[in-house]
Amino acid sequence: MNFKLANALGRIVELKDRSTGAHTWRVTMYAQAMAEADRMPISEIMGFMLGAVLHDLGKIDVPGDILSKPAGLTPDEYRTMQCHPINGWARLRRLDVEDPFILNVVRSHHERMDGSGYPDGLHGKDIPIEARWFAVIDAFDAMTGQRPYRQGTGKDGAARAIADLEAHAGTWYEPRAVEVFKGLHDAGRLDSILDHLNDPDGLSTPNFTLSEEVIDMARDALLKSSLENADHQNIEAIIELAQQNEAKS
Repeated sequence: MNFKLANALGRIVELKDRSTGAHTWRVTMYAQAMAEADRMPISEIMGFMLGAVLHDLGKIDVPGDILSKPAGLTPDEYRTMQCHPINGWARLRRLDVEDPFILNVVRSHHERMDGSGYPDGLHGKDIPIEARWFAVIDAFDAMTGQRPYRQGTGKDGAARAIADLEAHAGTWYEPRAVEVFKGLHDAGRLDSILDHLNDPDGLSTPNFTLSEEVIDMARDALLKSSLENADHQNIEAIIELAQQNEAKS
C-alpha cells in the first residue's frame, strides 16, 4: 500500500464521515510523533502511519445516518459500527495489503487490554503492539476532537483526556503507550496537532479537494476491495461527492 493510495482512501473516508472532522489526519500526526519518540525503525514508522491513515476504512460500509447520528446508537446500530475494523481489514486484504503494522492497526485498534474491546475480544499482549499503541491515540482524539454534539475541548480537555488514559492504563490501554503519549503532551509536543482543523468548520465544510486521478484511484480500490456481487451504490455516492467538490475548486 503506497501513501498516495492510502491518502486517497483516507480522504474518501473523511468525506463519508464528516462528523469526525479531521480526525484521520490528527491521529496520523500523533502516530508519527509517538513512533519517533519511541525510536521506531523508519519502516515501522511508515507502516504505523499508514495504519493510522486507513484505520477507519471500514466506515465506508457503515450507513451515513449511523456515522452522523448525534444521539446514542441503538444496540443494532452499535453492532453495525463495531463491524468497521473487520470491514476495513478485509478490504485491505482483498487489495493484497500484507504489512502487519497496517493490518493490525486497522483490525485491532478498538481492542482493550482486559479483553472488553472488539472485534475479537483480544487480551493483553495478544493484541498486536502497534494496535495497542494506536488505541491510545485514537481514544485521545475521540475525547478531544470536535463533534456535532461537543465543541472542541482545548487544552483543558486534553488534560482531562490524558488523565482518563492514565486511569485506564493496564485495563483498557497499554501502559507504556500511555506513558509515551503523556510525555509528549506534557512537553507541549501535541499542541499544534490538537488544534489542527479542530473547529466547527471542520465538520461542515470539506477543507480539501481531490484530483480526478486520486478520485479514480480511490474508486478503483474501493470497487476492487468490495465483496463479489456487492451493491456499489454507497461507493458511487461518495465518489460523486468527491467529484462535486473537485468541480467546485
